[in-house]
Amino acid sequence: MSNPTASGLAQYGFDLGDSPAPASYAPDIDEARAELRLVLAAAQDAGDESPWDARTFLYHKTVFPQMARWLPDDERDQLCFEFAQAAAHIETLLAA
Repeated sequence: MSNPTASGLAQYGFDLGDSPAPASYAPDIDEARAELRLVLAAAQDAGDESPWDARTFLYHKTVFPQMARWLPDDERDQLCFEFAQAAAHIETLLAA
């Protein structure tokens, strides 16, 4: 059996330093901000009916603060505060 070459090892996922480093993921802050504002607007517009079913609400309740971490601290805190207020109202609607 012959020795595998460096390109052969790369095929199997071994990095021998020959390939460039993968690009790091940097979130698009404007895109995250727009998504957060859409979710917040839907939550705040809830009147007598929840805008989401229980599963979707749980998703937004989990993901919203995680996405908000990409924003500047003061903006993150304000959006999370507003979302928490709207979420409390939606929880009441879903419990009924």
